[in-house]
Parts: sequence; C-alpha cells; structure tokens
Amino acid sequence: MSAVVFIPARYASSRYPGKPLVALTGATGEKKTLIQRAWEAAKTVKGADAVYVLTDDDRIAEAARGFGAEVLMTSSEARNGTERCAEGVAQLASPPETVINLQGDAPLTPPWFVEALIERMRDPAVEMATPVLRTDRETLVHFVTDRQQGRVGGTTAVMRGDGSALYFSKEVLPYVGDLESPPEVWHHVGVYGYRPEALRRYAGWAEGPLEKAEGLEQLRFLENGVPVTCVPVEARGRVFWELNNPVDVARIESVLQKEGIA
Repeated sequence: MSAVVFIPARYASSRYPGKPLVALTGATGEKKTLIQRAWEAAKTVKGADAVYVLTDDDRIAEAARGFGAEVLMTSSEARNGTERCAEGVAQLASPPETVINLQGDAPLTPPWFVEALIERMRDPAVEMATPVLRTDRETLVHFVTDRQQGRVGGTTAVMRGDGSALYFSKEVLPYVGDLESPPEVWHHVGVYGYRPEALRRYAGWAEGPLEKAEGLEQLRFLENGVPVTCVPVEARGRVFWELNNPVDVARIESVLQKEGIA
C-alpha cells in the first residue's frame, strides 16, 4: 500500500503566530524549528513512501527546503490542514492509496503512532482514521490545568464501543470532577489518515457549526456522516504533547531532553 505523509504548516496561527518557525532546544543544546522537528519525526516512519511540507508561506517554505524537505505550495484559502492536504494530493503525479496528515505542531509524535494508522488504513472500508491515546495522570493534569487557566490545550476524543468517533472537543471530555479517580479520557493525537477521495469530498463541504465552534477540522467528517475510525495507540513511556501555546515550548523541550532527542 502506498502512503505519503503531508505536514501542513501555516504562519498565521490565531493562537501562536509564526509557530512553525519557533526554535526548540534538544538534548544536545541544538536549536531546531518546530517544522524541522515535525519533519524529522515523519522521516522515521516505516511504510511512508514520501514526506512533504505543505504551506502557503514563503518563510516556512524557505526554512523547510533549507533542512532538506520537499515542499508543496498550497493556497492561502485553505482553512485547515485537511483542506491543505486535499490541495497537496491534487499536485501529485499519481495519488497514493493513503494520505497521512502529520500536524506540524506535534514533533513528539512517535513513529509507531503513524505506523499504526497506516496499518489500520489497509482496511478498504476505512475512509478516515486518527490515533487516540489514553491519558496518563501527567497529561490529564495538563489538560485540566490549561482549561482552568483559560488556555486551550490538547483535544479529547469520545468513542463508541466499536472505536468509531462520537465527538472530539477542546474541552476535557468526559467531565473530570476528581483527579484522584478520573474517568477514562482519550487524548486525540494530531495525525489523520485519509483516502484521496475522502479528501476530495471534504474540500467541497462547507464548515459546519461544530467545526466552527471547536476549531477542529475532523468534525467536518462527522457532520457530513463520514465515520472516523479511532486507532488506540500506546505511549510506551513517551510523553506526547503538541505545541498549542507558548507555555508548551518548555514542556516539549523537557521531553526532548529527557528522551535524548537532539
């Protein structure tokens, strides 16, 4: 099965402008931009035939080419990474069987998360899939603290018994009333797998009210009746966290240093 990894990146983030070019210090003291660290993470994925950075910003494109990435320029009209992926796949000479969207703000994404997603996409009945991770106590405390302090942190997923998604939210769902005995909370990992046809259809749909309210692109699939398959993955001791706010820089750098990531 052919699979390509796209890394959508935009400069004009509403919560953190210029985020892809923010420098993160690794275990050796070397500074690398967020987009470079995301690309390096993608390059370790087994089963990916190619990795592309997708952007509409010349600054990001120049930086990406500088560290050796292949770049596809997309339009400024793309409202989210999924729409950017739809534009990207249209530029390929032949579409792959699976398109992987690895968010440019998630450099701590372990390769086995993406590999599990590629494996799940081998089922031809799956149109779109995304990994989910059962939260550990440290992550759950970060989630709850962010919301209490008015920040939007990670995204949670609520699923049916068969693993298909019921909903995704930037709130902590289900409600956590007691951190000493919390309910099971699933952290949505910012990676998606799509069929090229699903991307084409997605690009033709308008934003729905839930997508607008939450700012979560995957809700457009649910709002249009397309099942989203959740793929449980294991952290294997690795702390997973996206860079959503400036406060996350220190969190991510601490993990880079702990894990010995240069």
